[in-house]
Amino acid sequence: MDEDEKLRLARLFTETLSTPEEIRDDWGRMIVDTVLPAGVWSREGLSPRDRSLITIAALTALHRPNELRLHIPRGRHNGLAREEICELIMHMAIYGGFPVAVEGMAIAKEVFDAEDASKEDKE
Repeated sequence: MDEDEKLRLARLFTETLSTPEEIRDDWGRMIVDTVLPAGVWSREGLSPRDRSLITIAALTALHRPNELRLHIPRGRHNGLAREEICELIMHMAIYGGFPVAVEGMAIAKEVFDAEDASKEDKE
């Protein structure tokens, strides 16, 4: 990936992640280099679907609502069914606590509602 493409992709991430302008490009490049597309998400050994499952579980248990809002749609894109995401969040109630699962369910509903609205807009 050339530097122009890396910067374009980095800016897509930093637009979504609300980053201060002073560090925007450097922060974005760090994300590109360590997470996507050249980082951990491109490694062999786990499918993108499995990585999404693990990531959603971790973000739920760690109570990271902003990142969860980004990764639930990514999980859907990577093949996770809504029911699987809901089961995963319910499972986290036992291992991460009910408060994080309640928040995770609310975020899943928010994401699913947005997904439904988007489908309706296209019809």
